[in-house]
Amino acid sequence: MTVDKALVTKTISLKEYGINNAKVNYQLSPKKLHQISIEKGMGQEASSGALVINTGEFTGRSPKDRFLVKDEITADKVWWGDINLPFDTEKFDALYNKVTDYLSGKELYVRDCYACADKEYRLNIRVINEYPWSNLFAYNMFLRPGEETLENFTADWTVVNAPGFKANPETDGTRQHNFAILNFKRKIVLIGGTGYTGEIKKGIFSALNFLLPVYANTLPMHCSANVGKKGDTSIFFGLSGTGKTTLSADPTRKLIGDDEHGWTSENSVFNFEGGCYAKVINLSEENEPDIYGAIKEGALLENVVVKENGEVDFGNTSITPNTRVSYPIYHIKNIQQPSIGYTPKNIFFLTADAFGVLPPISKLTPGQAAYHFISGYTAKVAGTEDGVDEPVPSFSACFGAPFMPLHPAKYAEMLSAKMKESGVNVWLVNTGWTGGPYGVGKRMALKYTRAMIQAAMSGNLGEICYENYHIHSVFGLAQPRSCPNVPSEILSSRKTWNNDEGYYKKAHQLADAFKENFKKFASYANEETKVGGPLV
Repeated sequence: MTVDKALVTKTISLKEYGINNAKVNYQLSPKKLHQISIEKGMGQEASSGALVINTGEFTGRSPKDRFLVKDEITADKVWWGDINLPFDTEKFDALYNKVTDYLSGKELYVRDCYACADKEYRLNIRVINEYPWSNLFAYNMFLRPGEETLENFTADWTVVNAPGFKANPETDGTRQHNFAILNFKRKIVLIGGTGYTGEIKKGIFSALNFLLPVYANTLPMHCSANVGKKGDTSIFFGLSGTGKTTLSADPTRKLIGDDEHGWTSENSVFNFEGGCYAKVINLSEENEPDIYGAIKEGALLENVVVKENGEVDFGNTSITPNTRVSYPIYHIKNIQQPSIGYTPKNIFFLTADAFGVLPPISKLTPGQAAYHFISGYTAKVAGTEDGVDEPVPSFSACFGAPFMPLHPAKYAEMLSAKMKESGVNVWLVNTGWTGGPYGVGKRMALKYTRAMIQAAMSGNLGEICYENYHIHSVFGLAQPRSCPNVPSEILSSRKTWNNDEGYYKKAHQLADAFKENFKKFASYANEETKVGGPLV
């Protein structure tokens, strides 16, 4: 696909959105948006040809400033609480009018696009951006309609994105000056006060996480996916930093997508997006050649440090550890077109266990799969947040709680039913620490994780029996005794410590954290799920 060609030449008005007298730049090409961003002093060009921008005050999502309008559509369906915060309808209408007044008279950037590669579930989206580089992000991340489709395009949902607008919490009902609010009745994602582009894609993801289960009997998943030469689909669940994007970008398999998918009642798996949004901290061509090669003209780098010669210093986290790149999926050579796979053969739950006690790979029973899915475990490490001096367990239900409007049990029930129906193999993969906890041990070598996943997908880890597997005495997980291209001592997390007392102390500490976290889901879980947790 050529990125230097504007898709259409038609002009549009934004009066229907309450935005008046705006100069509307409609459906500009990535090259033009890149050029405008540099001309306006909003970014610079890296030596790779990618655009580099700084998102400003916010370099990540702000979960406590994400709201859902509580109305007749959402009141009885949404799981209200610390994650899904209610917002008053009248407050939303007033704030929306303030934002559209703010955008009136400005030069704006509008893009029509869509989510969901499966046409049966397609969601048409109009994105209205204050900044040109935000519109480039929308081009990269959403699916791109053809010219004939754009001529009669009608949006199902609208994203209004105004990073320069700051709310007044006292009058507007927000927590602070930034906000991301979903209104299911008006079908609007309203974003203000933050330039972090991830809020745009996660707003639509959150909408789909409500719409698909409620109205289409389809499971939305925070996961990456790829497909092998024989048509076997693999799914990778995981929170940020656990390796979803890295491990799904496999040169021997075609990439379906790296972050957000739906699993239909017909057992197909489809990508919601048209691009990838990858972390680039410590990125290297040697370890992640596909992602490294995708950073070229058309890609958007966020909050990275650029050297005088234009090269990006991927190891520099002085702005934020959450450095990112977005690029259209066609920047990856080996992709599935369209972005649809069929009945999954393997599911991988990825966790970066900073306690260093979970096995590097283990095969899960259906009950264990449901338990670990609803738990969504990874760990925070020292230095990531103020006051974090040693590993801290972090649980995010369904590996994506911040984006899940319904109760986690709903998604877990749907996944459990699909796993049983399809006979899929489910694996827990620790991409975190080995040989000790964070600060003592070291991060699991990527080459070993890749080898274990490859062995699982090719059936080389065998059936669960005493000869092939050892049952972990604390977590009850079946861990293989051998794996091609992986030293046998690596497969036992306990053996890598060389300190049994220290290992079991940490293992019990993590097991207790799992059990404490699960208490809030216990009343919704069946007996099979309840016994899927730690043994002690």
